Formats: sequence, structure tokens, C-alpha cells
Amino acid sequence: MTDLMPTETEIEELVSTRRDIHAHPELRYEEDRTAALVSERLEGLGYEPRTGVGRTGVTALLDGEASGRCVILRADMDALPLQEQNDVPYVSQNAGIMHACGHDGHTAMALTAARMLKRAAPPARGTIKLMFQPAEEGGNGAVAMIEDGVLKDPKVDAAFGIHLWNHLEVGKVAIVDGPFMAAVDEFTVIVRGTGGHGAMPQETRDPVLAAAHIVTALQQIVARNVDPLQAAVVTIGAIHGGEAFNIIPDQVELRGTARSFDDNVWRELPGHIERVATSTAKGFGCTAEIELERLMRPTVNDPAMAELVREVAREVVGPENIVVQRTLGGEDFAEILALVPGCYFFVGSRNEQAGKVHPHHSPFFDIDEGALPIGARMLAGVAHRYLAD
Repeated sequence: MTDLMPTETEIEELVSTRRDIHAHPELRYEEDRTAALVSERLEGLGYEPRTGVGRTGVTALLDGEASGRCVILRADMDALPLQEQNDVPYVSQNAGIMHACGHDGHTAMALTAARMLKRAAPPARGTIKLMFQPAEEGGNGAVAMIEDGVLKDPKVDAAFGIHLWNHLEVGKVAIVDGPFMAAVDEFTVIVRGTGGHGAMPQETRDPVLAAAHIVTALQQIVARNVDPLQAAVVTIGAIHGGEAFNIIPDQVELRGTARSFDDNVWRELPGHIERVATSTAKGFGCTAEIELERLMRPTVNDPAMAELVREVAREVVGPENIVVQRTLGGEDFAEILALVPGCYFFVGSRNEQAGKVHPHHSPFFDIDEGALPIGARMLAGVAHRYLAD
């Protein structure tokens, strides 16, 4: 892999590109400037990018000397609706929009990997497909690109994706066999009762009281309905009901999320939520209506592909810096891994001494940019290694 080391000039450009994208964040399906930057850079490297894939996505191909397998490298491009609070030269110039999850770094790393792969000896057989994806943050951008044929022409045989991770020290890489990130469901529980005066509760059927018990009762799902050896979360994040201190309302709305790694647990959670919410509400003379949306399936790595990533990581960061770390966060790269074998992995970007410690989706989120060359090497390395095997 010595020919896949980024040069000093490439590292400088990598950092500069990440800062440029960070300063000009764009929301899902609005990544016009970012997509134009990606397309322009790829053209400058001799690629022939295809734009408008999945609305604002970009793809490009690097063909080997002969036909063979195709491997895809994915980077997401969208930002979040968040006002940045960092005092840095590359602070977001777009009010209320921020790269608070690392997608600016993902795009920059993939562009540098594209440069490294272009100047390296091409694989003897096969094709490398670059995938710059819109709308990972709640927009199902992976699905949009799949529907636009990103896994076809040529048919993709393996897929690799990367995520900078501020819960992991810079210089470390997290790789997991099997389930890596969680399935994500969003649900709403509408509790209906009979409102009235707060001083005469006996004349009401109090949805506030019922909702309070539902919040508590939902916690027993994980405690008593999920195998203790499996991980799951049921969280209520928002409660809305009532407008006055002395009036019991007719209705209360609860909004939450359910997450799990295991397919069986994922299938069963909606039934548990409905059963607990409706029966608890009934006990207080109220009713409960549940609306649930399946946002993402579990992100499941193929063990053979995960081992390939480990082989590359041993060269890039050393075996002592490879860790196992999972998260109940969700990722729409799961849709790709459900169709082709592959591996999604984390590259550590945390540096406590430098103050790069804030979590993803925080207005103070920032990364140790020393993670960027590591990520670029990993992306280029796994593609090259896959086609060399």
C-alpha cells in the first residue's frame, strides 16, 4: 500500500477541501454547491462524473485494465439544520446550517482517495465506483441513489463506507462483524381523554396522567420483552399537551424513537409499543393511537468484508489501534449493505487535548483533522485490496 499514501500536497488539499465544505454547508437534497465542487474536482482528476443521481448525488468510475468485480466507496455530503457555535476560521457561513456530523470530512476524504487511486497503478481487474450521497440525515439519500441505479452499470459486488467518530480517539479505527449500527424507528403516541378544570379532575379522563404512565411503562419493553443479550432502546424525546396550568387538556402527544440491532427485535418492537401504550391508556379511561415510521434498517457488516477492512487498518493504524465499537445511532448505508456485502466502519476523530470532544449533532462539533489522511488511506486501501484479492 506504499503507493496509496497521500502526499503532503494531497493532505494540505484534503484539509482545505474539508474546511471549504464545512464553511458552506447544505441541507439534504440541497447539496448543489457541494455536488458541483465534487464534480469539478473529479473532472480535474480525469474522471467522468455523473451528476443528479438520487437528485443531488454524484458518481464516477475508475476502471481497471480488464473487466471484473466492482467495489463502491460511499461518502455522504449533507449537513444539519443547526447554528454553529464554534469560533474557527472555517465556521459555517450559512445561518442555521452546520456540518455537525462529519460529512464534510467524508466528502473530502473520498475526493482524496479518488486522487490517490487515480495516480496509483490501476487494479488488474475490476472497477472502483465513487458514490457521493445526498440526504443521509433523514432523507433516505441512499435509497434515492439506489433507485437511480447506483448499484448497477456495472453491478456492484462490494460496498464500503466510512464515518468520522468523535467518540473514538484519533488514530483508532472501529470495525465490527455483523450488526454495527441500529435500526431506527420514529413513533408518535396520541393519548386522548376528556379535558376539564384542573380543580375538578373527577370530571375528566386525564390524558396527561395517562401519558406520564405510558412514558414509564414503555421502559419495561426493553427491560422485560427484549432478550438481555440484545441491545435496544425506547426513548420518548418530546411531550406536548395543554396550554394552561389549571386546565386538563383533551389530548397529549408523545414522540419517540425505538432502536435495535437484531432483526427479530426490530420486527417485534412496534407491537410491544402499541400494546403497552393502548393498554396503559385504557387503564386511565383514555385511548392511545400509535403512528410508527421505519426510518432505517440495521447496518450489518459482512464478516469477510470486515476482515478485509481490518487487514487495511493493520497497515494504516496498526493492530493495537483497531477496536470494536457499536452504536445505536442509525445510518442509511444499511440499505446498500442489505443488497451487497460490505463494511461500514469508524475512523476516530476525537482529541481531548485539542478540545475536539463534542458529540455529533452538537453546535460545538469539530474534528481532529489528523483523522482525514487516515480515512483517505482506508478508503483507497479497501478498494485496492478488494480488487487485488
